Amino acid sequence: MRQLTSSERQTAAVLLLGVTLAGLALAVLGYGNALAVHGVITAVLAGGLLFYVLSALYAPEPDEDRQSAYYDDPIKVGIGLAMAWAVFGMFMGVWVAAQLAWPDLAFDAAWSGFGRLRPTHTTGVIFGFGGNALIATSFHVVQRTSRARLAGQISPWFVLLGYNLFCIVAVTGYFMGITQSKEYAEPEWYADLWLVIVWVTYFLLYVRTIARRKEPHIYVANWYFMAFILVVAMLHIVNNLALPISFGEAKSYTVWAGVQDAMVQWWYGHNAVAFFLTAGFLGMLYYYLPVRAQRPIFSYRLSILSFWGITFFYMWAGSHHLHYTALPYWVQTLGMTFSVMLLVPSWASAGNALLTLNGAWHRVRDDATLRFMMAAAVFYGLSTFEGSFMAIRPVNSLSHYTDWTIGHVHAGALGWVALITFGSFYTLVPSLWKRERMYSAGLVEVHFWLSIAGTLIYVFAMWNSGIIQGLMWRTYTEEGTLAYSFLDSLVAMYPYYIARAFGGLLFLIGAVVGCYNIWMTVRSMPSTAARGQDLPAAPAPAVPGE
Repeated sequence: MRQLTSSERQTAAVLLLGVTLAGLALAVLGYGNALAVHGVITAVLAGGLLFYVLSALYAPEPDEDRQSAYYDDPIKVGIGLAMAWAVFGMFMGVWVAAQLAWPDLAFDAAWSGFGRLRPTHTTGVIFGFGGNALIATSFHVVQRTSRARLAGQISPWFVLLGYNLFCIVAVTGYFMGITQSKEYAEPEWYADLWLVIVWVTYFLLYVRTIARRKEPHIYVANWYFMAFILVVAMLHIVNNLALPISFGEAKSYTVWAGVQDAMVQWWYGHNAVAFFLTAGFLGMLYYYLPVRAQRPIFSYRLSILSFWGITFFYMWAGSHHLHYTALPYWVQTLGMTFSVMLLVPSWASAGNALLTLNGAWHRVRDDATLRFMMAAAVFYGLSTFEGSFMAIRPVNSLSHYTDWTIGHVHAGALGWVALITFGSFYTLVPSLWKRERMYSAGLVEVHFWLSIAGTLIYVFAMWNSGIIQGLMWRTYTEEGTLAYSFLDSLVAMYPYYIARAFGGLLFLIGAVVGCYNIWMTVRSMPSTAARGQDLPAAPAPAVPGE
């Protein structure tokens, strides 16, 4: 609250009061169903923040030179929230993975079954961990590359906390069995509407910050972050068009139906991978990798060409998820063709990252943080090749509906998304809190090797199980009947499911180690400067920095 003036605190109080009253209204309208539970959650969380704001309503005014310093408080909170969601989401993932090997771990409660826990895992890691990491790093990158403070005092907090309210509502809804029953198990209509408000605010905040920049050039990381924010808004709105049964019910019906619903779902699903899990994290890569390596990007022009290639090609690739379905054949072929073409801009980004390390490989050898980023670029290149390969129709006939797809997804999620995030955080945390270094370089090493081991065990287990599944399901006897039942294939998967759970457990332990290291860096490492967040007067350097 020390960064807010008294008038800004009053504005925040009014906003929180409105959210609290809206939560109470939902609780009354939805009395007796899940809507009421979410109304109470919203009212309690917003009311708690309202109490905090009111308790500091007449605190001393901030310094007059507030606008001459970067606004980093929301970034710090965002990092903490991202790591908390990482531990929660990965724990849920290990739990549901273990249920496939030991079904009794589902207990007897409805909320503990695979169908309800699985979306808490995906939402926890993708939107909780990944989303908070993207918001925090985008706030950091746009300020440093623009040499401008965030264009708002309340809106960064609204975006960050409002987004986390959405994640909490989504996860608690999954525990209660409330979803739209789509591939990504989206939450219901009222959560979707709230996210639209938050996300539009995020977009406007980002645009306003870039508009007030003192640096004439817009650094490429901002191109990727902006594409991530803009396209995700479009995807979310179109895919989640739904009509609630009533304003007092948590249930709604999508406006899409049949094959159109499938096409819209995978246009959304694959472009969520493209812009949420690729473009946003490429924004991290293009900023934090040069900073850590102390080397400029190998080719700035290549990064721009890669940006436009990814932006255009990805939009057409979603239908490759619907081979051998009722979707028109030409649409399937279009998706397959553009998926293969995607290999070019994707490898351009991966190659650009690795070539940036020319002259800095000794740093990769000695610095586990930089090794996180190098490994992430390698996994990005590998998983994009695999994705283009699996989109080819004959390959897809073997891989689809098998664990091979699960292995591919986690090669990208663990090997690319999580590793680049951890590397970025280990670069950002000492800088943001003005510490000389992380609390323990040894723990960064431990985290790195736990992550690599966990990812490789998980992915190789799923590659093996998936290919075995696909082959067993298409093996026929001389009489033309299936040689194996589905139960036979399930028995064959058992050792691989144990390996999968073990690999996930290693990755979870690594995330816990990372949380401890970050916590100790903030709490116990001495500060290198009492101040140091002032906006630089000189032009931004060739290597993006502080």
